[in-house]
Amino acid sequence: MAHSIDASRKPAHEDIRNYWLIFSAAFALFMAIALAGQLLGWQWRTWLPGAEGAKSLNGGVKAAVYTFMSHLT
Repeated sequence: MAHSIDASRKPAHEDIRNYWLIFSAAFALFMAIALAGQLLGWQWRTWLPGAEGAKSLNGGVKAAVYTFMSHLT
């Protein structure tokens, strides 16, 4: 029996690369929003989903990005 290859399915390494590309872009965008809010003294954690309970800037941005990424799948 011959094995057929599904041409529509991308290799796993492309999926991983695309995931990290989207993650990096979202992280940069959310970090810019958080930095602007931090510098201006605003409550930026309420703007980003998942960042409400974070104690640090980096932790809040990571939480927001992971929450955003979970909505994509």
